[in-house]
Amino acid sequence: MNDAHSNITIERKHSHVELCLHADVRFDRKTSGFEQFDFRHNALPEIRFSDVELSTTFLGRKIGAPLMISSMTGGYDEALRLNRRFAEAAEHFGIPLGIGSMRQALENSSKRETFSVVRKYAPSVPVFANIGAPEVAGGLAESDMHTLVELVEADALIVHLNAAQELFQPEGNTDFRHVLDQLERLCATVPVPVIAKEVGCGISGECAQKLLDTGVRVIDVAGAGGISWQKVEELRYLQQAGEENRFSPEALTELLNWGIPTARCIIEVAELKKLPGCAPFDIIASGGISSGMDIAKSLALGAGIAASAGRLLVSVHEGKLEETIETWLNDLRAVMFLTGSASPEQLQKQHLTSKHRPIL
Repeated sequence: MNDAHSNITIERKHSHVELCLHADVRFDRKTSGFEQFDFRHNALPEIRFSDVELSTTFLGRKIGAPLMISSMTGGYDEALRLNRRFAEAAEHFGIPLGIGSMRQALENSSKRETFSVVRKYAPSVPVFANIGAPEVAGGLAESDMHTLVELVEADALIVHLNAAQELFQPEGNTDFRHVLDQLERLCATVPVPVIAKEVGCGISGECAQKLLDTGVRVIDVAGAGGISWQKVEELRYLQQAGEENRFSPEALTELLNWGIPTARCIIEVAELKKLPGCAPFDIIASGGISSGMDIAKSLALGAGIAASAGRLLVSVHEGKLEETIETWLNDLRAVMFLTGSASPEQLQKQHLTSKHRPIL
């Protein structure tokens, strides 16, 4: 990779983090949807609060709580510090950790330590490598697949689906042709499970089924309601072009808020588990997860674990990462106690009520 291309990539990764921290890039016309649901109170929980156990299993591994630090960054100098802090927190709580897009690690070895650092500081928890759907669609070499996994000693490989982000990204790659065929090839070749993840627009039930048919083992719905990566890339476009000239004002408003709310995604994808002959798969709930209550509702709607990126990025910037996670987990315990759920698996069997009807 030439120096000019490398500099653009580094600038992009750095600006992504800065904009997520300091700019208004959240959805403003759409929420994650969790506020539409309530738990039914159990006046007879028949457990002690101290008996509530947060540990669960994910991809066959025991983890400390049904929470994951989701994919964020890597590939530039400051990412080394950020990924070290995320890794330290993941190890402390015994929870999984996703890495930011590793395309640069395939193109240039100079910043690989910003990714590999996570395994040094999170030696015992599940760590997930990450590559984009456009790279997969283009046909990853088998050697590249192994590099991604070996660099962080990954327990799974995330393939992030980011069509809307690429559409808005100034240097975006919008060629998604053959992505399913190539994803099937990757699933058959890579030595670890594959996780398919959106980045904030959500995965519908129909798309989830197509992904599962390729051999994907986990669906991370990453729905609308948190950070809008269209907004992030639109701000970068404006910084470079100086004006809005790609879409009409009417369309732009809708496109910047494009996506399926997270709660709706979880419900649709979880329905697939009821189909005859459905192979076992896991669901990660992400997209606007910002509290222990969000985690609890995610599980009750059908997810196995929840994941957060944007809110935890702010927490690490404020020096409150462990404090934030501890608060979320304590709030999750409170919900479990008040529903009589001694484990995350029991919480998954709880019914939520909506403004309109029970969710069965």
